[in-house]
Amino acid sequence: MNQKIKTDPWFCIELPVTEYHEALAIQHRLLNARINRVIDKEMALLLEHFPVFTIGRRRGMENLTVSADFLKKENISVVQIERGGDITFHGPGQIICYPIVHLRSMHLTVVDFVTALEEVMIQTVADWGIGAVRNQMNRGIWIKNCKLGSIGIAVRRGVSFHGFALNVNTALKPFDWINPCGLAGVKMTSMKQVLSKPPDLNRVYKNVKRHLQDVFDIELIKKTLVDLPFS
Repeated sequence: MNQKIKTDPWFCIELPVTEYHEALAIQHRLLNARINRVIDKEMALLLEHFPVFTIGRRRGMENLTVSADFLKKENISVVQIERGGDITFHGPGQIICYPIVHLRSMHLTVVDFVTALEEVMIQTVADWGIGAVRNQMNRGIWIKNCKLGSIGIAVRRGVSFHGFALNVNTALKPFDWINPCGLAGVKMTSMKQVLSKPPDLNRVYKNVKRHLQDVFDIELIKKTLVDLPFS
């Protein structure tokens, strides 16, 4: 980004692979704590999910191309949530970043914020020699006609939640069962597929954190949920 952003530190909370509903409840608790200034710092929640399809607000099941019975056999649930965007898949090997950020305090518009999150992903994959780009019509990061990282955020009382999903070593087959992001014919890809070998996931996590700090011009301070003053 061209502008320099406020340099107050952010809290960084890293979780293991987490069920979607559990992570959503944690997001809501952090969101409410930030809105009510119980927590006075911006936060970044980093994790992976067990397999799940999520559908953004004001969308239906029209972009799911398999039956409910099929998904039951695959043990994959479908969750309707309040973020923007359409349907996507989350699973292990996909790095999720949920920033809980008071946008006005950071002097950011929603468009600035989304652009910055894209930049974090672009810079991260560039460390592996992958040249991802933006598509202004369909937010996220792309390699030619394949999508490598997705973005869907929500804002409540000026504070962001939800965020981005970067496909690292993610299983791609479940994306064949949907029209990803509501776009028929779009193929998803992963760093593993592009590189023809799986990158070290811990190293990718480390680089995501480094680029969050670089792009937002902040320091990340590691915290656990028990460190934070919220109920």
